[in-house]
Amino acid sequence: MRLCLFLISISLACPHFAAAVEHVVLRQNGEEVSVAGRLLVTAEDDGMLLLSADGSLWTVPPEELVRHKHDDQPMTPLSSEQLAVRLRRELPGFDIHVTQHYLICHNTSRAYAQWCGALFERLYKAFTNFWSRKDFDLREPEFPLVAVVFADQPSYAAYAGKELGDAVNAIIGYYSLRSNRMTMYDLTGVEALRRAGDKRSSAAQINQMLARPEAERTVATIIHEATHQIAFNCGLQTRYADIPLWLSEGVAIYFETPDLTNSKGWRTIGSVNQVRLAGFREYLARPRPADSLATLVSSDERLRDPKQSGDAYAEAWALNYFLIRQRPKQYLAYVKTLSEKKQLIWDDADSRLREFTQAFGDLKQLDAEFVRQMAKVR
Repeated sequence: MRLCLFLISISLACPHFAAAVEHVVLRQNGEEVSVAGRLLVTAEDDGMLLLSADGSLWTVPPEELVRHKHDDQPMTPLSSEQLAVRLRRELPGFDIHVTQHYLICHNTSRAYAQWCGALFERLYKAFTNFWSRKDFDLREPEFPLVAVVFADQPSYAAYAGKELGDAVNAIIGYYSLRSNRMTMYDLTGVEALRRAGDKRSSAAQINQMLARPEAERTVATIIHEATHQIAFNCGLQTRYADIPLWLSEGVAIYFETPDLTNSKGWRTIGSVNQVRLAGFREYLARPRPADSLATLVSSDERLRDPKQSGDAYAEAWALNYFLIRQRPKQYLAYVKTLSEKKQLIWDDADSRLREFTQAFGDLKQLDAEFVRQMAKVR
């Protein structure tokens, strides 16, 4: 809640593009905390948004600011080696598995860390290839992409509960906009088997365990969060910018269908998400409100409301699926417009709706075509 209030208060902020490092001392819970990073936004009330060298974002409300100064040295992101040192210091006893784009910080089996790294790299390649073929110029991540993998759910919950609160027991993994990290736990229990003397911990065996139909939605959740991390680090979306949730979540759902049978490619991107399709059909049959499309694109409320989120997520997937296939040029132009949004500047519902209709035309006509086309999907 504290962060939300700060973001609201800073909504009239102006972006700050200086490359110099800002050195800030703030007071939190009675203690002084020192933070250094690139100053991204300065608010009218002197609040700040900083990007630190490890990729985390710091919101500095004016009432917490003790003092600050800046130097003329540009902020240099930590290298994989430097970030690995920091992670080991933060999480004693954890090992680091390094891939081309990822640091997998883990205290489970090395085989599981390797499995995660290979999965994420395949997703990264598939994601960037998908958008490149659509002439969207993505960039290489400025920071190594970090995934923290705990050996079991209790240790994960003890760590992640500080950020997720009571919801931690219902969430098997998540991507944090603030820290820029994914956090999850070993989905196989393979570390517990290893401690018990079971040697079944090869990457192939892990893949076999997680390729079972009953594990599909669990793996999809991890892929969903990994898609968010890639999108926010490669320039498709910007952290703390006003990216409509239906678009951000819909894109992640579009990519989340697992492909564990192929060691190189990712053939299931854009496959029909049968769980979401079934949910959307149930929503249509209820019947779906006439203003459903308008409420989805103009506000994040339905996706954030636990009572409405199931229907809203299904509709968000369906809308992205429809637009990517039926309105590809308009969709790409709209996504490019959103990618240029500035941080901490929020649109109202009317502005969001106007931006959407400017991209896709009359809402009533679009909605009719949307429902008609989705009725054909199997």
